[in-house]
Amino acid sequence: MNISLIIVIIYIFILFSISFIARKKASKGGESYTLAGRNLTTPLVTCSLVGLAIGGASTIGVAEQAYSVGLSAGWYNVAWGLGAIVMGVVLAGRYREFNVSTVPELFGRFYDRKSRVICVICQIVINLVVVSLQYIAGGAILSSLLPNVFTLKTGMIVSACVFISITFIGGMWSAGLCNLFNVPLKYMGVILCTILAVASRGGIQNLSLQLPHNIPYFSFIKGTGFWVILSWILVMTTQAMSMQGPVQLTFASKDAKTARNGFIIGGLLMIPIGFLCALIGMAARTAFPGVPATLALPKMILSLNPLIAGLTLAALWAADVSSACSILLGSATLFSQDVYKQFINPNADDKNLLVINKLCVCILGIITFALALSMGGILKAISIGLSLSTAFTITFLFTIFSPKLCRKNSAFFTTLVGIVVLFLWQLVPAVRIFPHVIFMEWIACLSTFLLVSILDKEGLKHMNKASNSSLLSELD
Repeated sequence: MNISLIIVIIYIFILFSISFIARKKASKGGESYTLAGRNLTTPLVTCSLVGLAIGGASTIGVAEQAYSVGLSAGWYNVAWGLGAIVMGVVLAGRYREFNVSTVPELFGRFYDRKSRVICVICQIVINLVVVSLQYIAGGAILSSLLPNVFTLKTGMIVSACVFISITFIGGMWSAGLCNLFNVPLKYMGVILCTILAVASRGGIQNLSLQLPHNIPYFSFIKGTGFWVILSWILVMTTQAMSMQGPVQLTFASKDAKTARNGFIIGGLLMIPIGFLCALIGMAARTAFPGVPATLALPKMILSLNPLIAGLTLAALWAADVSSACSILLGSATLFSQDVYKQFINPNADDKNLLVINKLCVCILGIITFALALSMGGILKAISIGLSLSTAFTITFLFTIFSPKLCRKNSAFFTTLVGIVVLFLWQLVPAVRIFPHVIFMEWIACLSTFLLVSILDKEGLKHMNKASNSSLLSELD
């Protein structure tokens, strides 16, 4: 039997074994399933965050871009790391103290129902896009690793089945414990592969001679460009502070200190991995100049020693598993807490929510797979989709640090304007006066929030209740 296939089978077996162990912890009810009973330690928060961040986009996607523009593609992961560190320093501890389950629940606590509704719709849509892109990366890995066994489509099917099953079985505990195994594996695999890939091309100096000379492959800035790098930093910092996937990890932490430390340590760990994947993509450009860029990293790895290739690609698939499971769980949590419990069955207990969460994992998993069949361009698609989180981040920053400027309708209209800006950017090329939609989102959403603070005279719900003065003093 093919050694790579054996490695993949063993890896899948280990993941399912861990998930069944986690199942006992997650079977106590909805909160145990979605938030690990709010008991994640610093190592679990760190590994879960790194697992969420270092997925298909941060490995396959970075190598895909580096294949064309060079080392500067690695800034995508630096941006994620910086975003996580900012989140840890500024907001992670504060979020944990709120003791809620979802980002829209925070909207609903301070604003109104329509704000919560528009937030949950946007969050679910963004998460579905990101999960779909993980299926594409997973399919690319398996089809390259085992071309006689998988096509891109069948690789996506197997990836989807594994992602959905692991999430279904153990929820947040499953994702967290699997990441304790996945994260060291993916880092070991990427580091080892980078060394061997560069060595196979004769070292850095020979690699630079083999690459096209009209592209600044070894520049840290020029290949991608300053404005693209800045847009990544803005996008990843913005989404780290307000998207359900990362924020849910703060809700699941044991306490505020754990949440803060987990994000800071996780952010530091993310920074180097992007440049390593970029080097692999550059080596692939010289070894396989005619392959589709998405297959650059898997093809390069496959050309190495069979055992090392199998382990490394399993590690990259591990990265994909980590991201997809966390985001899929976040989507299910959003639906169960902010749609089902809010509008369909307000009296739902923990046992009932556990069933709904598992059902949502299956349904949303199928929807994301169908969406994946029509998508491509991993980094670009994620970057544009996540820019919609700007409205949430601006709202939360003002809510926590300057609540006196917040009004009842601030969250709704800021989010609505964010949606309109994204649609205009996609449909009307004439409005693209900035190099990336994130710049336009920040200007439009910030202006809207400040304008509402002037025109709307009704303050936050908690501002009008003396019984909540202690919470307000904490926010101030």
